Amino acid sequence: MTSLGRFAPQLTGLPAAPAELAAIGHGLLIHEHIAPNYGVELSEHERRSVHLRRIEQVLEHALSIDPAPLTTARPPAKRAPGNCRHFTVLLVALLRAQGVPARARCGFGMYFRAGRGEDHWVAEYWNAAESRWVLVDGQLDAKQREMFGIGFDVLDVPRDGFLVAADAWQRCRARSADPDTFGLSFLNEAGYWWIAANMMRDAAALENVEVLPWDLWGAMPEPDDAVDMELFDELAAATIDPDSTVDTRRRLMEDERLRVPSKVRNAARQVLEDL
Repeated sequence: MTSLGRFAPQLTGLPAAPAELAAIGHGLLIHEHIAPNYGVELSEHERRSVHLRRIEQVLEHALSIDPAPLTTARPPAKRAPGNCRHFTVLLVALLRAQGVPARARCGFGMYFRAGRGEDHWVAEYWNAAESRWVLVDGQLDAKQREMFGIGFDVLDVPRDGFLVAADAWQRCRARSADPDTFGLSFLNEAGYWWIAANMMRDAAALENVEVLPWDLWGAMPEPDDAVDMELFDELAAATIDPDSTVDTRRRLMEDERLRVPSKVRNAARQVLEDL
């Protein structure tokens, strides 16, 4: 998903600073649901790009809108529609292209609505100087930081500001958090089923398969489904600290209930699609 493909020559050799790489995403992409705040009204046809999975496809689409160099910031009306997952996966791709270890994480942003964990993706990169993984919200530009009242450094998101899905799951299982506060407010959906689904997406991303936020497969529950609590307890333990559980996680991801297949169901389109 993060391969730059034929666009690699245009996007390698850039500064490795996350701030500068995130700025490239800000100039190329526009969040489909936040576009009106930039004075942009998207048609249904324009929104189709949110279903693009591979960054090479996203970049190709961006150039079809505006053929300027990919490092040139477009005006909002000429940016490619996407969502938090696209900002994140693009940033991960750019970091990797500069030789910086990086990965996408799926979970919940605690900074969009008070008392709510909103479905969200962020990037995580290895800061060699500090010997730690650092969370970066590649979506939040200056306008959005003002919109959402963000007071922290989005280039070093606090671990209680963004919860990876396993963290949200374990907090709920320990009864220190309410599962009905984790989901997506504008859909009025939340619960253990949503956290479990995001845990599967996060586990897939840790194996370099960054699916769309609405891709479904295997044991991933939907609103009216029973949730296999024992299975997702195991998955939470295997993804909460992914560097210490690599072998365990990979064995678990071979379970047919969790293994990412070659085709997934795009729940937004209600069709099977190739990854």
